[in-house]
Amino acid sequence: MKKSLLMIVFAFATMSIATSCREEKSTGDKIEEGVDDVGDEIEDGAEEVEDAVEDATDDN
Repeated sequence: MKKSLLMIVFAFATMSIATSCREEKSTGDKIEEGVDDVGDEIEDGAEEVEDAVEDATDDN
């Protein structure tokens, strides 16, 4: 009984240490990632508009 209780406590301690050591992103990193995503979306939108304009001028 004592061994199984000790193993459970050891497993719980190992799991809690492993989950607490995760690398968390700082606020600056999150902002930079968001700005990059917005920039990518703007580029994609600009390309779609360019394609639409080219299609419209090709039809005429």
